[in-house]
This record gives sequence, structure tokens and C-alpha cells, in this order.
Amino acid sequence: MSLLPETAAVDSAGRLSVGGVDLLELAERHGTPLFVYDEAHLRARCAEAVAAFGDGVAYATKAFLCKAMARLAHEEGMCLDVATGGELEVALAAGVPASRLVLHGNNKSERELGRALEVGMGRIVVDSFDEIALVGRLTEERARGARPKVLLRVTPGVEAHTHEFVRTGQEDTKFGFSVASGAAARAVAALELMGGVELVGVHAHIGSQVFDAESFESAAEVLGGFAAPLGLPELVVGGGLGVAYVQGEHAPTISEWAGATRAALAKVGLPVGTRVTAEPGRAIVASAAITLYRVGTIKELPGIRTYVAVDGGMSDNPRPVLYGSGYEAFLPREATAPRPRTVRIVGKHCETGDVVVDEAHVPADLTGGDVLATPVTGAYGYSMASNYNKVPRPPVVFVQGGVERVVVRGETVDDLLRLDA
Repeated sequence: MSLLPETAAVDSAGRLSVGGVDLLELAERHGTPLFVYDEAHLRARCAEAVAAFGDGVAYATKAFLCKAMARLAHEEGMCLDVATGGELEVALAAGVPASRLVLHGNNKSERELGRALEVGMGRIVVDSFDEIALVGRLTEERARGARPKVLLRVTPGVEAHTHEFVRTGQEDTKFGFSVASGAAARAVAALELMGGVELVGVHAHIGSQVFDAESFESAAEVLGGFAAPLGLPELVVGGGLGVAYVQGEHAPTISEWAGATRAALAKVGLPVGTRVTAEPGRAIVASAAITLYRVGTIKELPGIRTYVAVDGGMSDNPRPVLYGSGYEAFLPREATAPRPRTVRIVGKHCETGDVVVDEAHVPADLTGGDVLATPVTGAYGYSMASNYNKVPRPPVVFVQGGVERVVVRGETVDDLLRLDA
């Protein structure tokens, strides 16, 4: 139960509801696979982030973005961090003011930067010397209006304890300017000489799904030590806070992360008036959602294992394939039932690696046709979903107070054919 959304409840018959809506009924009405988000949970995490870091804290939209999610984060007082022109346009279409947006990316195109300048982006995070030159040229060509506010992304040289694919703070990375090599200092000097931009702060990000508070503290000490002498008004410590995906995992809360970070920055003498903010994504949305699947074939291989196939897989959750990520699984029809049976839950795609849960513990009476649920799927599931094998992406439903609303409709065959010439 600790892995489920905040409003999850089990009735006397053992059936699970979220947001006051029965999950089995949702599966019947909307089909499977289906992403179900607890709206109250999302709002609570946004509110916690604002309380912990204050104005300027940004939701990292790459974790999960649609217009409804963008509006929700904005309504709860968060800025939004966007990493591409596509994410930028979704946020704008949701009604989020451009002044509340932060543009990221290690290879921003001229079109993306031009659009950011055109709409009055709140912050642009500069990531390379080539980008400094491009921003300089674009601002000279504009030669009008307010100077864009920029943050400098630096690399603190901290190897976070997480999967190598999602480490971003070490020296060998495509992101940012190295503090140790002197590149960050040279970038500051270059930006300060540019009349067309206003350097307002420093930014760093050490990775994703980080549980170890010491990694954040080490990064904060390096970041704070670099930023303190510059006297800039802002410092952004990035995101990356981990969440528990399986039983036995424990992660710091957003509030605990903020407290540890501020303490580390104080040690290195960061001026008290500096605006310290962050960019949580996974910590906002991951545990707010559950994915519902329908069980299809069950294949017993005596002496080897049992394969349970569901109607989704790597097209709606590629994390197990990419990172070997673990998940739990249960049956919403009897959510608290014992789970003595060990199986491998797999998807329907033409890949041996299409695994949803490598070693899932499920009830003994699991059978074909059952609705099966995996919790903690709110981050990097829908946002990384694909149409591999031409499987339509599933719908997304928000639930709150006994009311459901479809915030992203499920794709159809017509959608799959729409772009074909």
C-alpha cells in the first residue's frame, strides 16, 4: 500500500479504488492499457515542492506532460521546465505564461531558441559555448525588448549512485560546463560580456532516480562554492530525487531533499538572499499513477518459469528494458491478497526483452482476463511511450473526488495512419 497513490483505498471486498473511482470499472470503461493518475496526489506533491523550495521551483515536464498536467502544476504555483520546442508548445497551449517556463537542452536549435526569445521565456539554461554564440547572435538580431535571463549549467563532477544512463553530473557528460576544468568560469566571463543577455544564476543536475542524499549534498557544496563568489541572485540544484518502486525501497521526501541541500549550501557560504530552487519531476508524478493491463496468455515452462503476457509492455513502459527497472504487480479485484506465485510479466511486443516485471509476485488464482496493475508508473511511462509494432498509445485518466476525466485520449488506428503519405 505504501507504493500506491495517496487516495488509494480498498473496500470490504478487497477491490481497489483511487480518487474514489473503482479501478476495475475504469478498465471496463476505457480499456487497457490505461494510465490512472490521482489528481489529489499530484497537487499535494506540487504544493510540497513549492513549500520546500519557494517561488521558482519548476516541474520537470519530461517526466510526464500533457496540457492537463501543465495546467495543474501552474495552478499549484510551480514553474515548468521544458527541454524541447514540443514541450514548450504544450505548456503554452495549456495557458502557462512563458515567464513561468525554463528552457533546457544540450542541443537547442536556432528555431527553439528563437521561439523562446519571441515568447519571453522566463529562463534559458545555457549549456555550451556554441549555444552562447548562438544566443548572442539571436539577441543582437532582435536588438529590442527586455534582455533574456539565462542560467549557466555547470557540471559539478559528482557521480550520482544511479544507472549510468541517467547520470549527468560527472565530468564525462554531454551536459553543461565543467567546474573542475575551468570551462564554467570561462562561460561566466563570456556571458557577462554579452550585452544582450542577463546572467542571473547557475544551474546543475547530477542525475535521475538518486536515493543517496550525500550525492545531492556533494553536488550542492561544489555548486555553492562555485556560485558564491559570483554574487548572482539565483542557484538551481536541478532534480533527480528518487522514488520507491518496489517494496523495501525508501527515498527522501522533497522536503528532506530541500533541507539537506540548503544545509550544504550554507556550509560553503552561499549568500542568504540567493534564490535556491530545484526541478523535481519524478518525485511529483511517479507514485501518483497506476497502469492497468489485461492479462492474456499464461505460459508455464516446467522447471523454468511462468510467463504472464499483458496487452501493453515496452511501448507504454520502456524503463525495464532501458534501465532494468523493477516494479510490483497486483490484482485490483483483490488488492491485499497474498501473492505467493512468482511469474515474469511480459508485454505483447516482438522482443524477448519486452519485460514489464521480471519477477512479479502475484495471487495464486491469477488467470487470463484479469486486470493487473503496476504502481508507480506516473513518470517516464507515457512520456517515453512509442508505437513500436504499431501499438496505439494508451489513454490517460485523472481521478479525483469520485470523478474521472480523460486528459489524453487513447490513440486509434486512424492516428497510426495519419502521417503516412
